[in-house]
Amino acid sequence: MTIFDMHSHWGTRRGYPFQTPEELAQQERVFKSKPRYVSEAEMAEHFRKTGVRVMLDLGVRMSQPIEEARALHDYAFETQRAHPDVILGHWLHIDPRHGRGAVDELDRCLRTAPGVVGLGVPGSGFNVPADDPSYEPLYRLCAEARAPVLIMVGTTGLGAGQPGGGGVRLDASHPRHLDEVAARHPDLIVVASRPAWPWQTEMIAILLHKTSVWYELHGWSPRYFAADLKLEIGRRLQDRVMFGADYPLLGYERLLGDWKAEGYGEEVLDRVLRRNAETFLATLGR
Repeated sequence: MTIFDMHSHWGTRRGYPFQTPEELAQQERVFKSKPRYVSEAEMAEHFRKTGVRVMLDLGVRMSQPIEEARALHDYAFETQRAHPDVILGHWLHIDPRHGRGAVDELDRCLRTAPGVVGLGVPGSGFNVPADDPSYEPLYRLCAEARAPVLIMVGTTGLGAGQPGGGGVRLDASHPRHLDEVAARHPDLIVVASRPAWPWQTEMIAILLHKTSVWYELHGWSPRYFAADLKLEIGRRLQDRVMFGADYPLLGYERLLGDWKAEGYGEEVLDRVLRRNAETFLATLGR
């Protein structure tokens, strides 16, 4: 069975989610690990052997100048062209505070990318909530192109354990901001990203209320999901939840083993690991 991983990062040095000495130190502190870089071909072969097709996310990094983001996006597209069998596409975090430059770059990516392109909205990553007016031109572009928007919800490892949380505002990733976006843009394809702790119950309410919102659960083992999320995955949300890993910070073998150990039936697991993603991808513009 092909597994669809709707959210992982890069294992290569250039694409790695942590880049600066401060970010790498935070990885050791929060994730208890150190970076181990691989080549682009080695990363693709790992996906191939694991049997996954992946949506890759270039950032836990903070805001970048448009010129740097453009070069990184082109690197991502070049890598995908070399490995189209395993790389589905990319979540691109484009800072809306760049104004016209942000709109032009997203438009360029939507027109030239070899696969799926979605807008990533990191919330606490930029300290800009998803319902901030600066995102409106980007949302309109995505709605016109039938391109998805990935909105991060819940807490983040960015700034965790630092005085003042390193200035990171957790409220920027509260699910209420996603709810406002979904209500304001009923034609927008919205994906809620990662478990929404400590606001998991609110996120479930939004998903049940707004059926245009999908949910991918990267970054956590399902062993640690809140009890109400575990329950609804097998019930009312079984056709809306998609698997996300968070490679290379979390490994596939462990995560897939943990999903199977949770006691879900084969039908539910098949939906989470494959069929829901297939349905989701069929709604997109390309």
